[in-house]
Amino acid sequence: MSDDGRIALSLTLNGRALDVETPACATLLDLLRDRLGLTGVKKGCDMGACGACTVLMGGRRIKSCLALAAACDGGAITTIEGIGTLDDLHPLQAAFIRHDALQCGYCTPGQILSGIALLAETPKDLAAIREGMSGNLCRCGAYPNIVAAIAEVAGL
Repeated sequence: MSDDGRIALSLTLNGRALDVETPACATLLDLLRDRLGLTGVKKGCDMGACGACTVLMGGRRIKSCLALAAACDGGAITTIEGIGTLDDLHPLQAAFIRHDALQCGYCTPGQILSGIALLAETPKDLAAIREGMSGNLCRCGAYPNIVAAIAEVAGL
């Protein structure tokens, strides 16, 4: 740690190696949004309850508002900016569009990343999808469409 309370981190962010300095007390959410400009990661409740800040770390979903950036040193972080392009959407992004699984869009990045992690767990039915997505809230109430989009990609 430097004299000004900053620490150096090495991350793989969206498939690219990155070295960055950040305050020792910074959350991963603050590092991603404020320092690195990845605004697809949303600050919702800032308490880990809503899931708007969900990112993948090593393929597992985490609430970036609860993770200290320092704890992610050496980790592989994926944000919504790292999973598809306008010309080549991730299958779950395309399914969200087909099923109209978004309204205001604020929670959508976290919903999609959480859904990607859930798909890796191979949900067996709609109840497993609903349970697996219970940590992500949608104030607009698009839950049935979100479940339908994930079910489509899961082949259910």
